[in-house]
Amino acid sequence: MKPSRIALLAFAALTPGCQSEGTGGGCIPVSERAGRQFGCFVTASEVLGELGDGPVYWHLSQYPSRAAAEGAHVAGSTVVESLGSAWLFAIADFGWRPASGEHIAEIGPLPVVEGVRYTAQYMEAVFRPGMKSVVHRHPGPEAWYTLSGETCLETPEGTMVGRPGGQHVIVPGGPPMELTATGTEVRRSLVLILHDSSQPPGSLAPDWTPKGLCKT
Repeated sequence: MKPSRIALLAFAALTPGCQSEGTGGGCIPVSERAGRQFGCFVTASEVLGELGDGPVYWHLSQYPSRAAAEGAHVAGSTVVESLGSAWLFAIADFGWRPASGEHIAEIGPLPVVEGVRYTAQYMEAVFRPGMKSVVHRHPGPEAWYTLSGETCLETPEGTMVGRPGGQHVIVPGGPPMELTATGTEVRRSLVLILHDSSQPPGSLAPDWTPKGLCKT
């Protein structure tokens, strides 16, 4: 499914000096990248429906080409070309594996609610250190897989940090959050928002002010 423009002003480059190099205050379809190096780009959106009452996980598998990934496509999976690779993303049970390709990560369990119809929105985020998101929230869990760099997420409960090597971040739907690219390397991440299909993938959260716990 072709991704549509979303109103969410998340993953935006809003720190001084960063606005002009990001995505102008929001996540935009990757087809509108227009040479931008930094920002947040929506690569796919897939309606999944109800996910049952058991735990579900985000599975990421890598392929040498889009055609190879398409050959492994099954219900509940999405083929995406992102950050220089072809990927098969799947929302499935623990231990699920594709028929081919290299299974890279299994991120979860994702906190979902029985009876809710979900849509998976996939994005790629490329931030240089110091770039921030606006304060926002999602109607469903968000997770990301980090290929390079470091990302700190602040919520009212404290902070979580995502790094390469299996240090994944999962945040449930509802709480406000602010994201900061920390460390010294450019952050390159694959991002999932698994949201209630009856609601937009995210919204601003002006009811909360971060404490600035994520230091660059």
